[in-house]
Amino acid sequence: MTATDTDASVGGERCDVPGTADPVVAREAMVARLETAGRLGPGTVREALLAIRREVLIPQAYVRRSAPGEEPPRWDLLDWGALPDRVELLGLLYGGGSVLVQHDGEPLHGRARGARSGGVISSMSSVTGMTAELLQELDLRPGQRVLDVGTGAGFTAAVACHVCGDEGVVSLDRDRHLVESAAGRLAYLGFHPHLVCGAGGEGCPDRGPFDRIFLSYAVRQVPSALAGQLAPGGRMLTHVTTASPSWPALAVVERTADGTLNSEVRAVEFAHRAGHGVDRIWLTEAFRHRIATEPGAWTYVSARELPSSTDRGFWLAADHLLGGGLVRDFGAEHLALGAPGCGSWLRSAPGEQGWHVAAHGPRDIWAELHDLADRWRAAGSPDRYRLDFTEDGGQRVFSENGVLAWPLSAPGPVEEGAFS
Repeated sequence: MTATDTDASVGGERCDVPGTADPVVAREAMVARLETAGRLGPGTVREALLAIRREVLIPQAYVRRSAPGEEPPRWDLLDWGALPDRVELLGLLYGGGSVLVQHDGEPLHGRARGARSGGVISSMSSVTGMTAELLQELDLRPGQRVLDVGTGAGFTAAVACHVCGDEGVVSLDRDRHLVESAAGRLAYLGFHPHLVCGAGGEGCPDRGPFDRIFLSYAVRQVPSALAGQLAPGGRMLTHVTTASPSWPALAVVERTADGTLNSEVRAVEFAHRAGHGVDRIWLTEAFRHRIATEPGAWTYVSARELPSSTDRGFWLAADHLLGGGLVRDFGAEHLALGAPGCGSWLRSAPGEQGWHVAAHGPRDIWAELHDLADRWRAAGSPDRYRLDFTEDGGQRVFSENGVLAWPLSAPGPVEEGAFS
């Protein structure tokens, strides 16, 4: 599930700081919660989280005031400079959830606090626990050359500068307003990375190669230009996604000392928000209601059990290998899937004699899933897959024994985003 302001992944870890206007107390509480949850260990990332003042990087943030499904949506822009906003703003900044930074691509300087109506959130700072885990896996070290793609509010750039030093850190974003804002706020904190406004998928070849590359948005395919800018011994992390937000993956790309790329795709529960220009499909409120309440065109009881929701390697394969685009309603008590493209849906729940299944539409989703489940088990029930970069510029994902394989689709014309 992708980390957005509208789906369940934002709720991956939301715990507002209770009633404090002291940033130091809020930072320490955030770090303590991450440690208790097992998402943060000792080391340089922990030290950075304790040191970096998010209220400087994000002195203003949006909070949604409208109810789910209410149109047009309503927002309030909170401001650190306004004393009445400080407790609520600190709760957002250090509470662990996504922080909504920019509305409709606006400039970040000179914004008046208060209400907004309609529009969309065009930049957000991602869920802290997920970011912390990824930055620990990135294995940042002093003196490394780091490319941070998707500057956003500048938080990952600040962590990279804190750990590695300013000289080798490059941060890139397509939105000049975000780049200009981040430059000033990072400088106020004493960080001076090289900031670039440009296409994220193109990287920054004149500053490379890089020891570490980090994308703070999800893409359809690993940007080949970025893989080409990875230094020997280097590592790149990026989330990959289809049009469905339900089953993302993390691509880990490493270049060996002899220059060979050694890569894998790992099924994950949560991911960064999809980058700009990535088409998405969703279950509307009306479609969710149909799945939950309608009797279906046919119903039956099945003794066959599907892999569980925690068998993410299966669902990742289903996302890519079952055509038509499936989306799961993670708010439902039991399995509920829809295919917005054709209107097919499936609902199943356990009973005394097996799984009670209701379905509708031209697709037999239950049969499709079970056929794939047999292949997935024959592949060894993997939760991660190999990733190869082919000679023709394509990318191919496959299980170790080759039973399951699929291509990563080529990206659209623009894939970069503004989420850090």
